[in-house]
Amino acid sequence: MDKVFDPLRKKEVALTPEERVRQWFISVLHDAMQVPYAMMNSEVSLQLGDKKMRSDIVVFARDLRPMMVVECKRPDVELTREVADQIFRYNYVMDVPFVVATNGQNTYICKRNAEGGEILSEAPSFTQMLEEYERYHNGRVSEP
Repeated sequence: MDKVFDPLRKKEVALTPEERVRQWFISVLHDAMQVPYAMMNSEVSLQLGDKKMRSDIVVFARDLRPMMVVECKRPDVELTREVADQIFRYNYVMDVPFVVATNGQNTYICKRNAEGGEILSEAPSFTQMLEEYERYHNGRVSEP
């Protein structure tokens, strides 16, 4: 099986269809959204009650608290309500202002706001995410 170097785990990993999507989105985060590699982690373990879970990518704020969680699916997996439920379970544990679901063909970036949440029409920069993170954790969730 082909392998690819994961800059977050700093090792080669098997290049599965889901891993290809994960590596693509890591490059989007880094190149387009200007998220430093040092502020991302992949395969982050979480626990909700007895259930152990693992999020694909987490982006951290400067205080090292999570501010975005990303769920990556293979390109042939539709981004259904079940995928949304999965990522919102992760968010229940992490309490982040941004959640993302992607299969490499479709990507949804959601930002929590006073109404609950909205799907963004464009990806925020790391600086914009940090600003929103500060508002979010200071009890001033932005208006839609």
